Amino acid sequence: METSTSRKPFKLNYKRTLLIGFAFFGILLLWQVYDSWCPTFLSELFMKSFNISDEKQVQYLVGIMMAIDNVAALILLPIFGRLSDKTRTPIGKRMPYILVGTALCAITFPFIPVLFHLHDTVGVIVFMAVVVLFAMMYRNPAVALMPDITPKPLRSKANGLINIMGYIGGAFGTAIGIFFVLSEYLGKTLDKNGNYTWAYNNIWAIEIPFLLASVLMVISAIVLFFSVKENEIEAEMKEEMERGEEEAEVVDKVSEDKPISKANLTMLILILVAEFFWFMADNGIATFMGNYTIYFLGASTKKHMVNTIVGGVGSVIGFALGGIIASKIGRKWTLFGGLGLSFLSYLIWAVLTFGLKGLAGSGTFPIWIYGIWFIKGFGMSLVHVNSYPMVVELCPNSRIGRYTGYYYASSMAAQTITPIALGTLLLVPHLSWEYLPVYGGICLLIAGIVFFFVKNVKTTKTSFKVGLEALDNDE
Repeated sequence: METSTSRKPFKLNYKRTLLIGFAFFGILLLWQVYDSWCPTFLSELFMKSFNISDEKQVQYLVGIMMAIDNVAALILLPIFGRLSDKTRTPIGKRMPYILVGTALCAITFPFIPVLFHLHDTVGVIVFMAVVVLFAMMYRNPAVALMPDITPKPLRSKANGLINIMGYIGGAFGTAIGIFFVLSEYLGKTLDKNGNYTWAYNNIWAIEIPFLLASVLMVISAIVLFFSVKENEIEAEMKEEMERGEEEAEVVDKVSEDKPISKANLTMLILILVAEFFWFMADNGIATFMGNYTIYFLGASTKKHMVNTIVGGVGSVIGFALGGIIASKIGRKWTLFGGLGLSFLSYLIWAVLTFGLKGLAGSGTFPIWIYGIWFIKGFGMSLVHVNSYPMVVELCPNSRIGRYTGYYYASSMAAQTITPIALGTLLLVPHLSWEYLPVYGGICLLIAGIVFFFVKNVKTTKTSFKVGLEALDNDE
């Protein structure tokens, strides 16, 4: 009889996993450009529309507009997850959604800066919503593709690799922002009567980033389609997937024929609630960090882009190490440690912000923020690389799309609420941009408290190939 110790060790197909990561490459590229530019587009449009010179007075509107798009996504993500679970086509169950969603996003995305340049507030809002809706069509299936063909014990490592690919996509979006600087395009001035005016530069300064993002998204989808034969790989991996079910890190064994057990359901709910609060922190800060740079520090958006790259470097390191650390101490404590590091980064940011004078309107971007972003990036990558595998660990392979929908419903709910909450807080007297890290820290503290009660399940029977042997991808 074959025992768990005599079986052939699990090994991750690195080449195939990286190719699957091209789907995530396109996703994060889109969101990086979207989050870096759209909040400021909205701020400028609202200030002009209402003849307001104080950007704080419109941030609640920015938050609402950034959140409204996500309401539909909150509904659509689980729907597309379930649909793709049940879809059967010659090119797979996820691939049709990935290809169609990517194409529609690529077509509509470049219209956002054009409409901004034309001062069309309604048009910008409508096309932002359209882009988000099309993105939701392929986001769930694109993410579910990895666990479809990766055994459960390997999913943290695999998730790390596809997140690295995603952050490379995000880095492209960030690098674009270094060469095409939004704050220089705006060129806003006050005339002799104190009226707010725009001194626009060439429209291509804001159009090219969106066009490049669309082109790279299409290329990434094409690479994915021609390199990953979904149906063939699923058939090839069937035996390993079944063995992965046996060695899953769950309280009760998962079954295709039975509903989720009470213990596993409790674990799922705790993970999703904690996830909601860490996305409240992370997305809230990400949404307003560009405006923080422009309106509070008075610095160039180029500095913000560099800061994003620094955080991305920390994230990539965390993605590379997160699965390895989890294989040693378990996913729970790896994730919990990531929350602790991220909370520490916000605490340092808050202490230095309130302790140092002269930051507001200084025109400089403090170098210590780069260090904080590196720590935060590393910490949150440990969270993200392990949280999604923990959720899909609790379901059979036939329901991966559905549980991916649960995971993203939690994150999108947070991304719907947090821009409104943070933007509204900025309206409170005596609260200003200095309170961004305080907000983020409180949300992370709540996430840590909730996640602490997740049961730690660490298997000891799973064996992995290590060293150079692990890089052997021959089947």
